Amino acid sequence: MIVQPETVIRWHRTGYRLYLRWKRQRRRYGRPRLTLEERELIRRIARENPLWGAPHVHGELLKLGVEMSQATVAKYMKHRRPPSQGWKTFLVNHAREIAAVDFFEVPTVAMRSLYEFLVLAHDRRKVLGFEVTDTPTGEWAAEQVIAALDFDGAPTFVLRDGDHKYGDVFGERIGLARLEEIISVRYSPWQNGYAERVIGSIRRECLDHVIIFGTDHLRRVLAEYLAYYHLSRTHLGLDEDCPESREVEPPEAGEILSLPVLRGLRHRYWRRAA
Repeated sequence: MIVQPETVIRWHRTGYRLYLRWKRQRRRYGRPRLTLEERELIRRIARENPLWGAPHVHGELLKLGVEMSQATVAKYMKHRRPPSQGWKTFLVNHAREIAAVDFFEVPTVAMRSLYEFLVLAHDRRKVLGFEVTDTPTGEWAAEQVIAALDFDGAPTFVLRDGDHKYGDVFGERIGLARLEEIISVRYSPWQNGYAERVIGSIRRECLDHVIIFGTDHLRRVLAEYLAYYHLSRTHLGLDEDCPESREVEPPEAGEILSLPVLRGLRHRYWRRAA
């Protein structure tokens, strides 16, 4: 062995970032970028008129001879964050009724982008369903949600962010299944914090140490990690318990044994009498 496995993984991550940078530089379409003066003007007008929304600011800019789209104005306005206590209270009071969903991207060894979609129950941080695709759509995501929540006592609220992959069809499809869609405020990932935290754990504890070869490989790796996540990994938000509650084993139960997970990236521990 000339290099360590972590070196190979670092080379792959660096190569993927360079590939994405090259790919973005080739793009020459889309709206022209605003100058610093134009961005500052948008923020100044919005700051001096706190009751104005994007349409009003956009209209004023047009009267000043500054032409741009309303969507661009909304992008560069500084939005007020709603009171966090209201969202926190809602999440706590409705934990049993909420399922959070989210996409995250995973690069493969061939520089392809795969998308993992998961459905997470708020009350026990349990992943109710997950699936992998290279062509994410709102209709496909709705089918995964309906399949994951097809059981008695399932959550009735589906919390998601404003990702364009969902589109309008996602809300329409889950509405037919008597599920209610809740969309978090733009640029406020904390409102879907449970899903963001699980995705962060999956990346840090699993995917950052593995090079994915394809869809089937990613599906197998995630299935093995999620089995560990549900049965063995403790959570601060669950009073140091697991999503599927794990009994405390007293010292008299025997010696401590361990089982490697994901070829030794993680380990499971339990006691067994000699």
